[in-house]
Amino acid sequence: MQVNLSGHHLDITDSLRSYVESKCEKMERHFDHVTKIEVVLEVVKQRQKAEANIHLAGADLHAEAENDDMYVAIDALVDKLDRQIIKHKEKLKDHHRGHRENWEESESEG
Repeated sequence: MQVNLSGHHLDITDSLRSYVESKCEKMERHFDHVTKIEVVLEVVKQRQKAEANIHLAGADLHAEAENDDMYVAIDALVDKLDRQIIKHKEKLKDHHRGHRENWEESESEG
């Protein structure tokens, strides 16, 4: 998994970089097919904003979060992305299951 981290109106410190990378590892535990994560940390007036794009096998996900504290914004961002990854993974599983069940029902009717 490749993590690209950039900052707008903000210098990316080593502690911010390591914090984001450790949080991104959590997402990879839920879904193995995460290929690339692009994270942008931004300061807009007094608000700290974190946004990310995740490239999965078969989908691209986007989320953003704002807070007064950058670390809290990163936590909220990771939570949102984590939920989206789990939802995407469930859709993949349900798609195959639903197709199989519908096929078995049509076979028993015929």
